[in-house]
Amino acid sequence: MTRQLITFELGDQSLGIDIMAIREIRAWSPATPLPNVPPHIRGVVNLRGVVLPVLDLRMRMGWGLTDPTTRHVIIVVRIGEQLQGVIVDAVNDIVTVRAEDMQPLPDVGSVEAAALLEGLATVDDRMILVLDLDRLSVPRAEAA
Repeated sequence: MTRQLITFELGDQSLGIDIMAIREIRAWSPATPLPNVPPHIRGVVNLRGVVLPVLDLRMRMGWGLTDPTTRHVIIVVRIGEQLQGVIVDAVNDIVTVRAEDMQPLPDVGSVEAAALLEGLATVDDRMILVLDLDRLSVPRAEAA
């Protein structure tokens, strides 16, 4: 069995999201901040009439705050019934991953970033951290 991932950069890390969860990729636009939300929620943007929470993936992974520039993009993903935006540094390509190329995460203790990952995919000579979108999700109470 194979699946396709869109790969993207976050610092010097290569990550991937299942292509079936992605609705669109859009240029960075500033988010309107919300009060009393976790620091990884940068605010909301208007996507053709839909208010979309925007997550700072770098912050959510515990790798520090993103200082967005015009080169950053927002990947819009569907998690359950909600659309959410994820700030990433740059989108790379689409890769096909075979089941045998997926590896479980090694046991490295309780690391916040590892809790958000489904596993590691080996494509050519690179390792891709595969996000588990269900674990990344913003609960409705946080997003509103």
